[in-house]
This record gives sequence, C-alpha cells and structure tokens, in this order.
Amino acid sequence: MTNQKILITGGAGFIGSHVVVDAIAKGYEVVNLDLLTYAANLDYLKPVENDPKYKFVKGDIRDKKFLENLFETEKFDSVIHLAAESHVDFSITNPSIFIETNVLGTEYLLECAHKFEVKKFVHVSTDEVYGELELEAPGFTEDHALRPNSPYSASKTSSDLLVRAFVETFGLNACITRCSNNYGPHQDTSKLLPKVITNALADKKIPIYGKGDQIRDWLFVKNHSNAILTVLEKGQKGEIYNIGGNNEQRNIDIVKKILKILGKSEDLLEFVEDRLGHDFRYAIDSSKIKKDLGWEADQDFDTMLLETIRFYQSKSPKV
Repeated sequence: MTNQKILITGGAGFIGSHVVVDAIAKGYEVVNLDLLTYAANLDYLKPVENDPKYKFVKGDIRDKKFLENLFETEKFDSVIHLAAESHVDFSITNPSIFIETNVLGTEYLLECAHKFEVKKFVHVSTDEVYGELELEAPGFTEDHALRPNSPYSASKTSSDLLVRAFVETFGLNACITRCSNNYGPHQDTSKLLPKVITNALADKKIPIYGKGDQIRDWLFVKNHSNAILTVLEKGQKGEIYNIGGNNEQRNIDIVKKILKILGKSEDLLEFVEDRLGHDFRYAIDSSKIKKDLGWEADQDFDTMLLETIRFYQSKSPKV
C-alpha cells in the first residue's frame, strides 16, 4: 500500500505533523493540506520538507471549490482527515467556527472523496463524543452512546455521523477513530500539558480548573500516529476504532509530576473556576483495535512525559 498518495488534512498541526512524517517514513506519498491557523507550525515538517514524496498545500477545507480542484488534480488514493478546531475552551466562546470547520469542512471532504472515488477515508475523532464517565464505570467502547457536552464535542459527533452516512448511503470506504487525550511534542501551548510546562519554565502561574481532579486517559502522540496508519492499512469499511493509552491519571497529579521534574514550586498553581460543562472523566476501551487490527499502545508514561518536557525546554528562551 505504500505507493499510495494520501491527503492528510491538518498535517501541520500537533497530531497531523507526526502522521505526515510517519507516513512518509513508511513510503507513502503525502499531500499535507493545512490552513496554518494558530495550532499549526510548518517547522514540525522540517524532517520531510525536501522529501520528493511530500507536498504542502495551504488551503481551507471550508472552501468546496478549492477542495474539488485539489482532488481532481492530485487524484488521491486515501484521505486521513485530522483538520479540526479542537480547543474546548474556544468552542465555548466561539461555537460557529467549530461548526463551519468540523461539520461543513468534513462534509465537503466526504463529498470529494465520494466524487473522486477515494479508496479509503480515515476520519480522526475524539473520545469526547461519548460524554463523561462515572468514576467506576468501564471505559468507552465503540458502541457507547454519543452524548457530547461541549460545542467542540458536538461538532465532532456531527462529523462522525456524516462519515457514517456516507458509508451507508454512498458506500464510501471510511473508518472513524476516536482517541483519548494526546500528549507529546508539537502540541500548542494553549493545551494543558504544554501550558503547564511552558508556564513553569517561565515561572508563571499555572491555571488549574476546579481542583484539577478531572481524569483523562493519556496517549502519547507517536502511538496515536501509528494507530491511525494501522487503521488506514487494515481498518474495515464502516468500522469505528477507539484508540487509548490505557493510562488514566488525574490532571493535578500530572501537573505536580511536571513541577517536580522541573524543580518548580507548587506555589505556581492557581486554581480557577471550572470550565463550563467540564467532563469529569474519559476512559477508552481499546480492545477492539487490539483484537481486530493488532494495535495497542506501547508507551511508558514517565519516559514519554520526560520526552515531552525536553521538547518544550528546547523551545524555551530561558533554557
């Protein structure tokens, strides 16, 4: 399958940049489509920017005519769709852009994939579409009800349902992946772990929602990238695959661990009013992707956290 040409949307972002680099390393030809909003950075693609198998195109998935021209010109074999507005806080203050990008943008991509007979479409979604879990409840399976609680997760749920509709109505060969919380190099500093690390390095206050006792399943981004490419190669038409790290931790515990590694005082912590509609716990059951596709997370959290910290230290003017 490595002679295929893949369109990767959002390939200059956090997760997308890792997928682009990993796909090219596997021999794929990649076209990276990205609008280069605040969370994107072409520096992340320096390892491949001169590779003959790599091409960058700046563009907006909300522009249907642009997408049709791109698909007609490039003749993609497959699409990995990662482009999305993804910050929950921003979705609370400006829901419209999330609907435009995550719902309409996805629908336009699906139309093009169908029209130009793309062989495989992988839609990258989130565990947030399932809502929140009680403390002792088992992890989300692919059959869990969809109960989004934020404008962000509602927009992703809508896009997931559009993918399903294109599978059922038009026979599109598409899969959906739903991942837990990613961490690692390249993440925008508006997200929790990068914000904690960069604020701590600069001796700035670190805002913590509520008491910080929210629980997330943490997945190293390189593991997630590997899982996405596994679904591209082995995923079955119409199937959903949950991708988790089997690594539940409270936000506050990870934050304190980072401070300890950096030798910083917990006095930097500033507990603030909790976010509106803040889900308490997410947890992923990844048994399906392990059983059906042979993938499971291979990560030691402390080692990968240290790698993440070192990445941001390398970017810090104070280090």
